[in-house]
Amino acid sequence: MVRHSKLQKQVLSLYRQFLRAGRAKPGFVPRIREEFRANAAIKKTDVMYIEYLCRRAQRQLEQLKDVNTKQLGIFSKTEENS
Repeated sequence: MVRHSKLQKQVLSLYRQFLRAGRAKPGFVPRIREEFRANAAIKKTDVMYIEYLCRRAQRQLEQLKDVNTKQLGIFSKTEENS
C-alpha cells in the first residue's frame, strides 16, 4: 500500500470534493478531471506552487458549491511572441 504525504492527501481530498460538487452540474466533471490531470505533471518538490494551487482550488470549490454557479473560470498562461 502506498503512503501519501499530507499534501498529497490534501490534493486527493480536494479532487474528491470537486467531483462530488461537480456531479450536480452538467459538464463540470470532465473539466475538473482535465484540470487535475494537467497539474499532475507538477513536480512533487514544487511544494510552494502546489500549496498555492490548493488554496486557489479551495476558493473555486466554494464557488462551485454555490447554487448560482453555472461555469468555472480558468487561468492560463499565454505565450508571448518575441
